[in-house]
Parts: sequence; structure tokens; C-alpha cells
Amino acid sequence: MTLITDVRLRRVLDSRGNPTVEADVRTESGGFGRAKAPSGASTGEYEAIELPVGGAIASARETAVPRLVGEVYAGNQRDVDAALRGADGTDDFSEIGANSAVAISMAAAKAAADVLGAPLFQHLGGTFRGDTFPVALGNVVGGGEHAADATHIQEFLSAPVGAPSVEEAVFANAAVHAAVADLLDERGVACGKGDEGAWAPSIDDSEAFEVVTEAIETVESEVGFEIRLGLDVAAAELYDEDEKVYRYGDEHRTRDEQIAYVADLVEEYDLVYVEDPLDEDDFAGFAELTDRVHDDTLVCGDDLFVTNTERLERGIEEGAGNSILIKPNQIGTLSETVDAVELAQHSGYEPVISHRSGETEDTTIAHLAVATDAPYIKTGAVGGERTAKLNELIRIEQNA
Repeated sequence: MTLITDVRLRRVLDSRGNPTVEADVRTESGGFGRAKAPSGASTGEYEAIELPVGGAIASARETAVPRLVGEVYAGNQRDVDAALRGADGTDDFSEIGANSAVAISMAAAKAAADVLGAPLFQHLGGTFRGDTFPVALGNVVGGGEHAADATHIQEFLSAPVGAPSVEEAVFANAAVHAAVADLLDERGVACGKGDEGAWAPSIDDSEAFEVVTEAIETVESEVGFEIRLGLDVAAAELYDEDEKVYRYGDEHRTRDEQIAYVADLVEEYDLVYVEDPLDEDDFAGFAELTDRVHDDTLVCGDDLFVTNTERLERGIEEGAGNSILIKPNQIGTLSETVDAVELAQHSGYEPVISHRSGETEDTTIAHLAVATDAPYIKTGAVGGERTAKLNELIRIEQNA
């Protein structure tokens, strides 16, 4: 019933106005799935390759579609993804593009769920798991690669760890986002928004800490549950390979100074989450920092691990971090994405399912987070492509 009978690919817009790949998959019994590939601005060196959209579509039509149509059942996700890998023939999807691959992979899963008459999280949960709901991490102040002339630290995150429901967490993050705007206005700081909908004020990191901390405390007192602060340092974007230092504008920090700096931030602000605090090749530095911070702080590898089980295995062996960011387009298929989640969970690492800076209204990651029992999802606080996923989480929670 789920034999794939048609795969169509087209160019559509992402949230930055750039082209991305959309895939439609149909099955013999009328099942239909549609998915869109996101795109990152702050990308790791070891991610699967995103090709220019025109080339990705043309290559996938030529080599991947014939391996799927009339040959593979959408209900067997691993067969779908194996066909995509076989059509590409490389380790990094450099032939058909991870953007085409992930769009087709996700669309096939949706088509299979449609045949079953089940929501996607139940279909994926039947294959994997799915009985808890993630805490939403909301990006409220941002800079780095997501916004010019703003903070050096890429993301300041609201983390409503005490929220009694997904709905309460989502609205708490939106309230922190609004409170930040009010505080910036009081300080006479005008600002726009970055790629992910976070405020992008022209202030330094220390002032951003002041503003976000005050906003969190204000909202925390209103909602009556605990909200903590998290960061995405995106340190690979700050690292000067030639000089071996981390550059924060005119200031710079050595590797040891960077480790001490982040450890001090964890202590001072009781950080619950620190993503990419060091360069993407510094497994030993991640391990040293993980040893220095308290146990309830997630030291999360994004550029370090890139949703890749081989790199995660190395990290586990070296004790580098205790959390992995999960982005399906970094690896190219849903099966390999879930493999990374399960390896993390079996090894005591916390998986954090994540959006990208260039997003669409696609809601697959909301379903993936629920299906895999991920404790956290990172998908922004405001903005249509972000709220699409947040609102879907609310629906899933209420209808599960």
C-alpha cells in the first residue's frame, strides 16, 4: 500500500528568502507527503553538503527518483533512506545534495503516516518511541552569523524547564521575547530581528546577559515556574585558526581562557544549556569544560557532532560534552538522524532537536522530537516558520 508511485521536487522559498527544496511523495494507495529542507547560516565543516537548489533537484531527479518510484515502500523508512544513499554514492550527499535527500526522506515518512491515517509522530514513534514532550528553547537575543552588528555570542536562549506543559513553555518563551523588547526600549536601544526572530540589538554580550536575565526573572515571577538561561556560543565562528584564539571583536581569548570564560558564565548565570562553546575540532576542550561545569548543564555539540554517529562515538569515548544537537539536514536522512538520537540516549547524552536559521513552515522536527522522546527542542520563540513548529507541538500535546 505504501509503494512509492511519484516523487516531485520543486524550488520554494525559505525564511531568509533563499531557494530551498520541497519534495512531494505519493504512494499507490493515495498516501501523500510533503516536506521542505531547511538551511543553516552557521554551518559546521563536517555537515552533509547542501547543493545549489537547481543542481540538487536535477541530480535527485536523475539518480534518486528512479530508485524510489515503483521500487521502494514509503512505510519502510530505512529502505527509502538506503535508496537515497545508494543514488548519491558519497558520504556527504555531495552528488544529490543533502537538501534534496532530507526533503525526500521526510516527505516519504509523511506519506507513510498518511496511509496509516496517523500523525507523523505516531508513525515515527511506532518505529522508534514516543511518549514524552520536549522543553522548547526560545531564541530571544541573537547575533553572530544570524545578525550583523549584534552580540558575539550567537544566541541567548530562554529555557522554561519548570513549565508544566508544552503550551506553557511556548508562551513563556514568547513572553521573555516581549520582555526583552521592553527592556531594550527602556535603555533606548533600537533593534530589528535576526534570522530566527530573536532581537538583534547593537549591544555587547555583557549587556545582553543583563537584559535577558532581567527579562527571564520578570516572566518567571509572572508564570510561577522556573525559567533558566541557555546559550549558543557558535564558537567555531569566533575561532581564528591561524592565531589559535577566539575573537570577540577587539578582544581575544586563548583556548584555556575560552574554557574558563564559559565555565564562569555557567556559574554566574546558572546556565542550563551551552551549545558549541569551543571550536568544532576541539573534542578535548569540550571534555575539559564538561568536567568543570555542574551536572545539570548541557554542554551541547552542534558543529562538533553534526548529527553524525561517527563523530558522536568519538565524543562519547573522549567525554566531550553531554548533549548533541540534532538537525536532519546535517546528515541527510531521517533514519540516520534517529540513529544519532538513539546512540546519544543509550550513551547518556541528551539529544536536542533543532531548527535551522533558514527555515520553512515544515513541522517535521516537532513530530521527530516527540517520537524520539527528546527532552528539548530548539525552534525559536516567534516568527511564522518558528511558530509553525511550536503550534504543532501544542496540537500534538493536546491530541496525543
